[in-house]
Amino acid sequence: MVKRLKKDEALLVLIDFQERIMPAMEGCGELEDAAVRLVKGCRALGVPALVTQQYTKGLGATIPALHAALTEEFSGAAASSYTPVEKTTFSAMKTPEFVEALKASGRSTIIVSGIESHVCVQQTVIDLLDAGYTVFVAADCVSSRKVSDRRMAKSRMRAEGAVYTTMEAILFELCGGAREPGFKEISAIVK
Repeated sequence: MVKRLKKDEALLVLIDFQERIMPAMEGCGELEDAAVRLVKGCRALGVPALVTQQYTKGLGATIPALHAALTEEFSGAAASSYTPVEKTTFSAMKTPEFVEALKASGRSTIIVSGIESHVCVQQTVIDLLDAGYTVFVAADCVSSRKVSDRRMAKSRMRAEGAVYTTMEAILFELCGGAREPGFKEISAIVK
């Protein structure tokens, strides 16, 4: 079965990009940059986002750069707001508020980005697949503290049926072509 991204079927899920844990992630600077670009590109193309926060009291709020990308007005997207889904479960699919928001979106294809790859991201991806969603993981927008954990999570999620690709590939596939709306914004975002 061919799996293709279509912007009217896609939802971006951002898992636990939080202030107190993000600095411990391997390659956190590159991870933050790629995640911000993914958010801006999805916003420019009209793809909605769902954000989770794991035990906010202990791990803090969503990192400022991602918060800004989710809310600020920029070329191709009006200012917006979001309310993160608070969770204490590792899989977001074990949190009723997340499942309700997911169903309310009406979207069947989920683009996943977040931390940590081998815990909350992996468990959420497996549960999304089990629930019948098509899942794309933005490989450059997920990380763990250890490279080995990230590698093993990638192998496991791919074996379970997730499509691994990159932020740039996702954005251009969602866009669809050089004459499509959003192409200029996407080109500027990925430069």
